[in-house]
Amino acid sequence: MGSEQNPQPPSTATPHRPATQETSIAGTAHRWLLDQLGALWALLTDRPISPYAASVLRIGYGLLYLVFLLREFPHRDEIWGPGSPWTPALAQQLFDQTGWNSILILSDSRAYFELCYVMAIVTSALFMLGWRTRAMSVLFAVVVTSFHARSIFMTDGGDNLILLMALYLVLTACGRRWSLDARRTRLKTAPAGDAPEPVRSLSAQQLQDARATLTTVVHNCGILVIAAQVCFLYGSAGLYKIQGPTWGGGTALHYALNLELFQPWPALSHLVDEYPMVIAIASYVTVLLQVAFPFVLFGRLKYAVLAVLLGMHVGIAVLLGLPLFSGAMIVADAVFLPDRFYASLPRLWRRVAQRTVVSPSVPARPAGSGCVPPQGRPVAPGSMHGAVPARKDATPATRLVSEQS
Repeated sequence: MGSEQNPQPPSTATPHRPATQETSIAGTAHRWLLDQLGALWALLTDRPISPYAASVLRIGYGLLYLVFLLREFPHRDEIWGPGSPWTPALAQQLFDQTGWNSILILSDSRAYFELCYVMAIVTSALFMLGWRTRAMSVLFAVVVTSFHARSIFMTDGGDNLILLMALYLVLTACGRRWSLDARRTRLKTAPAGDAPEPVRSLSAQQLQDARATLTTVVHNCGILVIAAQVCFLYGSAGLYKIQGPTWGGGTALHYALNLELFQPWPALSHLVDEYPMVIAIASYVTVLLQVAFPFVLFGRLKYAVLAVLLGMHVGIAVLLGLPLFSGAMIVADAVFLPDRFYASLPRLWRRVAQRTVVSPSVPARPAGSGCVPPQGRPVAPGSMHGAVPARKDATPATRLVSEQS
């Protein structure tokens, strides 16, 4: 038998990709990565983002903590003072475990505590007004931290968010809008608007530019951290709710409304509880909005979500008696509104104020007084200019023009 040649199987190897194509793909990915890094760097360094929102946070949390301190003024000794059940010795034992600290336990003197309380009220007011905001933001963070740590078991959960926001606001330039600092800067620059700028040396100019860039980067990072904190808060709260049977069954709000600890107006709580369908819908909407909140921030749907969340927090404040928590959440949501919204508020306020001003009523013109003799020079005989019809409410400039015509 003759030798038979075995047929070779067809090659299944994939064709080798040309090196130029791989280089082109790698170059495209490299350029895309550089573009993204450049866009991120420009976002952090070009200009401060959301200066109006930062000012709203400053005003909101300063006012909220000021009202909180004034409301608890009659009970200050039982909550934070020397007469508190949570004594300074117990607080010190807790600080040894947690690493916290408070200026309130530096002395057991009642005079020292009263001085600290008054200084806390003054600091909150000055921080809200934006007076020396850089220094006041640090002092406000110290005040909130000290009062929060002194009696951590004596208050509700609203001050937890205020504590975080007070620490974050130290990083931001929250006094550039709607503050006494901004007013002082505007008054200083107004007279020197036409004056030539002073000539600076190269090193001084570079130092000033570096300082401005560093301030912008720190401010933008602070704003982004605040936004991330709020997103994490809503997302984690929604994911935690869906793990329990009460929120999935739509009965969670029913149980909350029947807790005596959260019934500032029992009659109102019982009235709302008589509508189980409304309770169930509110439970489902709450979970849905909290879970979806981080994913709707880059579209116009966020405005509707923020409006519903505003109503939800108002309901929590009224029905459950948690105004501090609701106020802290409402102020935190303000960071997601654009600056053009806040910049339009003064114009909208002026427009509404102009419409509400009642204009003085013009007296009715008596019958037969449509023409009055011209004022000023006498009319020459035979002149074509006769009596000029005039209104009683005509201004002197209008009458002068009509006389000279």
